[in-house]
Parts: sequence; structure tokens; C-alpha cells
Amino acid sequence: MAGSQDMFDAIVMADERFHGEGYQEGYEEGNSLGIIEGRQYGTLHGAKIGSEIGCYQGFASAWRCLLHSCATEKDSKKMKALESLIGMIQKFPYDDPTYDKLHEDLDKIRGKFKQLCSLLNVQPDFKISVEGSGLSF
Repeated sequence: MAGSQDMFDAIVMADERFHGEGYQEGYEEGNSLGIIEGRQYGTLHGAKIGSEIGCYQGFASAWRCLLHSCATEKDSKKMKALESLIGMIQKFPYDDPTYDKLHEDLDKIRGKFKQLCSLLNVQPDFKISVEGSGLSF
């Protein structure tokens, strides 16, 4: 009787065992795929932010050269905003993705850029696309 009891237990417990094994295999595969997908998303998002910051830095550097060559008293407010933007870009934590104020600082840089564009009387159009990113005027 004990042998038949063990056989029935094995049959009844097979469902539970297969469920547990299937769950474990699914968990491991999902975890692996999640890491891959997260890495791809992080790379893409980081590249977009880097491209945006790079455009702001190039814009600021070009205008710094232009304003230094013909600086007047009227341009002092523009230079102050320009130097502020450059300082914010230089302090931006490029290599720390866990920085908790990353998006706050990015929003401040965007705001300072918009202020500077207003002072310089330029209409920028920053676009991020598959072909690339950049500013157009």
C-alpha cells in the first residue's frame, strides 16, 4: 500500500513541481531579458541627453566667441547668461546615472538655454531623430 501511495503522491505533486520549475525558468529568462532591454533603453536615453547637452555646449561656445569679439556694455547681460549656461553644463554629472537631481539639472539647463536664446533673439529648434540631432535656426 505504501508503494502505491508514493506513486499517487508523485502524480499529484508533479503539477506543483512542474509549476515551480516553470516559474523558476521563466523568472530567470525574464530577468535576463529585462537586463538586456534596460541596458538598451539606458543607452538610447543617455545618448539623447548627451546629444542635447552637446548641442547646448556647442551653441554656447560659438556665441561666447562671437560675443567676446565684439563685446559691448549692452552684451553684459547676454555674457552673464552665457557664462551661467556654460557653468551649468560643466557641472552636469555625465558619468553618474544615479544622480538624483539629473532631470532637475537638465531642466535648469534647458531653461537657461531658452533664456539665452531670448536674449540673443534666436529661434532654436532642437530635434532628436533617428538620423541625428541638432539645432536649426
